[in-house]
Formats: sequence, C-alpha cells, structure tokens
Amino acid sequence: MLTFDEKLAIIESFPELTRTNVSLGRVNFQFENSLYDRKNVVYHLHPNGNGFVYAGLLRNFSQDDKGMINIRDYNELQLRTLLRQSIDSLSVREEEPAPKPSRNRKKKDQLWTNGENQSLTVKWEDDMWYVYSGLNLEMAFEAYGEVEEYMKEEGFRREQN
Repeated sequence: MLTFDEKLAIIESFPELTRTNVSLGRVNFQFENSLYDRKNVVYHLHPNGNGFVYAGLLRNFSQDDKGMINIRDYNELQLRTLLRQSIDSLSVREEEPAPKPSRNRKKKDQLWTNGENQSLTVKWEDDMWYVYSGLNLEMAFEAYGEVEEYMKEEGFRREQN
C-alpha cells in the first residue's frame, strides 16, 4: 500500500489537477477543464492513505453509487492508470447531452418503454436526470447522454409525445 505522501506525489504529477485542502488533513484534487459538472477527480485523500478517485464515466471499474473508487490499496501503476482514465473521461464527450431546460419552463417528462410493456419515466429535476419506475427512483444521471445509453442497454425506447 502506498503512503499518503506517495499517493500525493503521484497525484501532484498530473499538472491538470488542482489541489484543495479540506478538513481533517484531507485533500481533494479538481480537474477544472472538465466538460462535465463533475470536477473532483480525487476526493478526500486522507493522511491514513484512504481516498477516492472518480470513475463514474469509466466502464472497466466497479464503483460506488457516486462513481467513486476507493484507492486505499492501489499501487503506483494502478493509481496512475485510474487517474489518467478519469481525467481523460472528463475531457471528452462521446455524445453531446440534450440542452438543459430553462428554469422558467417545465421540461416535459419522457416516457420510455420496452418490448415487455414496462415503462420508465425520465425527469429533469435539480440539475440531474432522474429515471423513475412508477414512484421509485431507478437511476440518476448528470448528463442526458448517460440516460440514453442506460435506456438502450436496458432495452427501452423513448415514446414520442
């Protein structure tokens, strides 16, 4: 396991990241040129060696529900690889998301259905795209392109209103 100082040195070797000291000796690193709302790449790197790296746009990693990966037991190569992939994922948009609706008008809810006659509703609320199954929240996304990708993978098509 890398020490806090070793992890810090590795992270600081990425010039595109900006350090921010937070409470309890923890450190965050932001990627200010992110094309997404997400800017935190390293979250709460703690002097005990624990910390998280954002991987929400990556497919080859198992992340928590916020898209974060715990790097406590990462070695140097694993950490460098994850950081590079995280930064790269925030640097490119594969598909442009739908424009955010104006705050002055309500965005119409979207109905999505599959071949088994199941339906999901997509709503824009609080700067996020939410997918509901009835009254239950199914998923939440920062970008509309992520909604479309998820729905396609799950076999849903958007109904035209």
